Amino acid sequence: MSTPSTAHLTSRAIIAVSGPDWRSFLQGLLTQDVETLAPGELRFAALLTPQGKLLYDLFVAGTQDGALLDVATEHRAAILTRLTMYRLRAKVTLEASDLPVFAVFGDEVSGEGLYVDPRLPGLGARAYGERQANAPEILGEDAYEAHRLALGVPGPADWGSEANYPIEANYDLTAGIDFKKGCFVGQETTSRMKRRGVIKNRMLPITFDGPPPAFGAEVLAGTLRAGEVLSGRDGRAMALLRLDRIEDAELTVDGRPVRVDRPEWLA
Repeated sequence: MSTPSTAHLTSRAIIAVSGPDWRSFLQGLLTQDVETLAPGELRFAALLTPQGKLLYDLFVAGTQDGALLDVATEHRAAILTRLTMYRLRAKVTLEASDLPVFAVFGDEVSGEGLYVDPRLPGLGARAYGERQANAPEILGEDAYEAHRLALGVPGPADWGSEANYPIEANYDLTAGIDFKKGCFVGQETTSRMKRRGVIKNRMLPITFDGPPPAFGAEVLAGTLRAGEVLSGRDGRAMALLRLDRIEDAELTVDGRPVRVDRPEWLA
């Protein structure tokens, strides 16, 4: 049995949230329930636009006196600004933290200080702080991204900001939305898409020979547009696809054949 791998996720940063009102404050903003979040538990969530588009992804990690928000490094300042705007009179403290972010993945991922990734068992766990810095080998983030892509799970490089609805990015299938929690920013549009039960677009992995097509390259089903390529690497990429045009279709990108590799968890 192999030792789990540890990767330092430099693209992720931490916002520490505390204060007597921290739960009710986040509860009214995020797609995920935090009222029942326990210390040591991790939940996947998003902050949406009022129109229901995916603005920022994040993880909420429960601590003894509040929570850690695991966010994209490039968006941390903007997220802090937005959260501060929403704070009003709530008794909440929001602070940028220097805690490093690690992903631990592979066989038998367990141990003190690990937050189990709620999206998919194969994704392992997250860790915050210097504990994981003592692992036998610290991998670069690219190793974790290859692992995530192999499992067919979209990531921040795929959904961008204000470009997609969370359901299109499979948030409803990766424990990113609690449809029973009540109101949150963008809730009306998100709930309506769920109630109607007709999802036109999904992010799915595609396979091909050779290097990945350019981000945004058009996926064709014959002569019909079937979607666009997102992030990828040699032989595999994520794509946002029209579900009604990919079944039993011969798909191409830039004249090259591509195949949808629908993961079992998404079947």
